Amino acid sequence: MKNNSVNILAIETSCDETAAAVIADGKVILSNVVSSQIKTHQQYGGVVPEIASRKHVESITYIVEQALEKANVSLQDLSAVAVTQGPGLVGSLLVGLVAAKGLACAAELPFIGVHHIAGHIYANELEHTLQYPLIALVVSGGHTELVYMKERGSFEIIGQTRDDAVGEAYDKVARALSLPYPGGPHIDRMAGDADGTIHLPRAWLEPDSYDFSFSGLKSAVLSVLNQAKMKGTDLNPAHLAHGFQDSVIDVLSEKALKAVRQYGAKQLLLAGGVAANRGLRQQLSAKCEEQGIPLLYPSMSLCTDNAAMIGAAAFLKWEKQQFSSLDLKAEPLLSLEKWGAR
Repeated sequence: MKNNSVNILAIETSCDETAAAVIADGKVILSNVVSSQIKTHQQYGGVVPEIASRKHVESITYIVEQALEKANVSLQDLSAVAVTQGPGLVGSLLVGLVAAKGLACAAELPFIGVHHIAGHIYANELEHTLQYPLIALVVSGGHTELVYMKERGSFEIIGQTRDDAVGEAYDKVARALSLPYPGGPHIDRMAGDADGTIHLPRAWLEPDSYDFSFSGLKSAVLSVLNQAKMKGTDLNPAHLAHGFQDSVIDVLSEKALKAVRQYGAKQLLLAGGVAANRGLRQQLSAKCEEQGIPLLYPSMSLCTDNAAMIGAAAFLKWEKQQFSSLDLKAEPLLSLEKWGAR
């Protein structure tokens, strides 16, 4: 085995994916196994926390075994065990925490609690070289944040959503258009295929604010749908999807690029599940190219929840030998800034 490598077994169970991975030296993916529960939750139109927790319990042992087997490592080859501490669904987080603590205790290995969003950001380091200072645009089902990173492992949230996260807005609009859960990929596909658009408002908020708001945009979509229904007029759902996505991307990209300029960032990082959105990738790439701003984003498989990203972020703590105690608690609202400062 790689005797000189720092091999971290990472576990991720913050929502509805049961995942385990082995990462060498914070950058090399030896294995990355993910078991999705999407089909289970589709019938309910969203994630049911109690069901998610139960599914994690059923899958966790097998997924960890698969990660070790695919990496061709044993517990004796590991340097540490890492796990998502938060944020996330408390029941789901607890399953991963208990499993990781048990492994760390049994194998007498250091134990590392990881912030889920730090994982999404450092998924980029599995494929790219990061240069500081940088700005990270985090877009997911539960988070929409602009994070200024002056140096490695330093996190300062300079903007965040005041209501719906962008992924949440996508799912709500998809539901209004009678699209299946999760709605984001369906909206993205429809918007990409649309031959027209319906203009919708942009929520810029105060001139100096880096915060976001998507509840008004969601209401605007519902208003367009209701007006069409009352008037008995035909409405092309693809045009509405295009208008919605254009509004979202305009606001995200404008604020992200403004932050890069104001903070003198060397790179803009895209992170989180919505980073897999093709429309967002294409339009943000074009705008960054126009302004000479380097844009980084992970491969599609590393955008959605996975354990490789948790292993990458855990390496930050390994470098500083900052380990967690075995009485670590699940924190559904764990602060990114406080986690980074520990």
